[in-house]
Amino acid sequence: MDKNTVFGLVIIGLILSVFTIYNQPSDKEIQDQQKKVELTKKEDAKKENKVNKISDNVRDTYTIAPRLGLEGEQLTNDDGNLIYFDSKTGRDTILDSVILPVQVTAKSELKRIFNNKLIIDFSTKGGQIAAVRMKEFETYANYAKNDNKIDPLIFFKQGDATNGIVLPMDGTDLNTANEMFTVKSHTDTKIVFEFKNQGKEIVQFSYTLKPDAYDLDHEITVRGFEGKVNPKDVMFNWNASLRKTERLFTEQRRVSTVCFKYEDKGFDWLNEMSDGEEIAEDKIDWISYKQSYFSSFINPKDGFVKEGSKFGVNQYEEDEAKDWTHLKDFYTTANLNLKDVDNSTVSMNWFFGPNDYKVLTSYNEGYDDVLNYGWGLFRWINIYAVQPVFNILKSTGMGMGIAILLLTLIIKFALMPIQWKMYTSSAKMKILKPEIESINERFPDKADSMKKQMETMTLYRESGASPLAGCVPMLIQMPILLAVFRFFPSTFDLRQKSFLWAEDLSSYDSIATIPAIPFYGDHISLFTLLMAFTTLIYTHFNSGQMQQPSQPGMPNMKVIMYFFPIMMIFFFNNYSSGLSYYYFISTLTSILIMVLIKKFFVDEEKLKLKMANRKSIAAANPKKEKTKSKFQERLEQMQKKQQESLKNKKK
Repeated sequence: MDKNTVFGLVIIGLILSVFTIYNQPSDKEIQDQQKKVELTKKEDAKKENKVNKISDNVRDTYTIAPRLGLEGEQLTNDDGNLIYFDSKTGRDTILDSVILPVQVTAKSELKRIFNNKLIIDFSTKGGQIAAVRMKEFETYANYAKNDNKIDPLIFFKQGDATNGIVLPMDGTDLNTANEMFTVKSHTDTKIVFEFKNQGKEIVQFSYTLKPDAYDLDHEITVRGFEGKVNPKDVMFNWNASLRKTERLFTEQRRVSTVCFKYEDKGFDWLNEMSDGEEIAEDKIDWISYKQSYFSSFINPKDGFVKEGSKFGVNQYEEDEAKDWTHLKDFYTTANLNLKDVDNSTVSMNWFFGPNDYKVLTSYNEGYDDVLNYGWGLFRWINIYAVQPVFNILKSTGMGMGIAILLLTLIIKFALMPIQWKMYTSSAKMKILKPEIESINERFPDKADSMKKQMETMTLYRESGASPLAGCVPMLIQMPILLAVFRFFPSTFDLRQKSFLWAEDLSSYDSIATIPAIPFYGDHISLFTLLMAFTTLIYTHFNSGQMQQPSQPGMPNMKVIMYFFPIMMIFFFNNYSSGLSYYYFISTLTSILIMVLIKKFFVDEEKLKLKMANRKSIAAANPKKEKTKSKFQERLEQMQKKQQESLKNKKK
């Protein structure tokens, strides 16, 4: 293996190192998680048993206050009775005697609609979505019970989220999330809420759940606010604290963020590693609260206008109660772009579902952009090459472990010509090594560097070797190597799919629990060890063709290459076992292919004889030899200038 090939491997190793270090959870996060995991399990066990129960103990307050006239006097009806406004019903009422104003405690109720995908609870307080459960999926805590039943995954519970509109009027904000609504109609798949303000103002929310789908149609109707509210100031608010659902809490939290799509500027997202807020720069097509394997979207039919719109995400402090039960706090304030407030309706669509490529693309809204398949070339490779092949394999009904195995073999054998080219180039450079060292000895001075370079280039040309022939194939493989680094951790199909000793291919595999080790963790991942071991063997096979540094002070590349497998043990211990399994099979296949190439395709003795014959032909045809590349011509010109410069200095 020549120096350029080694350089390519070093670059790949450094890139992988940066990727893994960047994604590695801190020691403190690991230790905190260990302390809290038992308490989390107990709490989840208690709360998950109540999945299908609707709380009837949620209590809110409403007021009964005098209805006042323009000059502050209390109004009366035709019979002379005092009129009061009841904020619970949104209507005027007559009371015989009462000390006013008063606060009356009222029960808010939960109402439910459902289909075969979702269970959605709504609160009469705010007429808003209170809780979302997904029938087909469950949290890792419930999956680990292995009880052969699915407890619906709770995306968020009552108290975790609010949604509604804010109407600025009379110097205050009317926030529907704080008002009591009445239920106008209710079926298994549709519910309509209505709120009546003190006058004739009405706000109506309609929710319709589609059959066999993860989305929910939402219509907001505003009536009777003409002259009291500026339609351009009406905002939609959506706040949510999403809950833990996966095995590795720190990883799920790390990849959670707010994603959004601008009408003109396209898809973007907020920093996953810190608090962040975005003031809208363009009209907004949709906004998503995204985590590792599930996302929620709000998609208005006519978009949100940028004036007054913003969205953001906040992380928790260490002493906050939510720090070990919830991921992050997400919030949105978006301009509804109302045409009027006398009688106007806005149509929106909610999505609560898995980050599954097939599901997200079926909506034809660009929802699949939230999948972190990498950027640019890496994303194209995953979407147009890796993903289609993987879909074909899984469509046969085979297990995910076998599908990964076959996908790996397909990729490796498709790249076999490249690996053959790399091995041939390395063999040629190994054969030329004595002659290159001879050239270096003949031109030891820096002043002769141009002559040395020309002699080396001539040797390469006559023998048919090229130092780039080994480096270029390595660079061709690198995008695929980095693409799958993003593909497997982002692929929903691996979630809670077992293979051999790995109970969940989307998370780390563990064959033993150990005391926490800094930078390593509290478990031993066998797939990671196998991956590191095969990488060590592959490095050993290649080290025989690796050239030692010819100049003092240069690092020993053999030592560096042997260090990579050791680094992998630490970097990949907490990573998706599906990814470690892929790299293990990939490296093992590379070793087998290299052995096959060496044994059946490339005979070094024949290659050496072929190169010698080529050099003899070149020597016997000096005229043909005069044909030089542009690069060599430039080298000769630089050499002449250098010689002239030396002559002038001597004078």
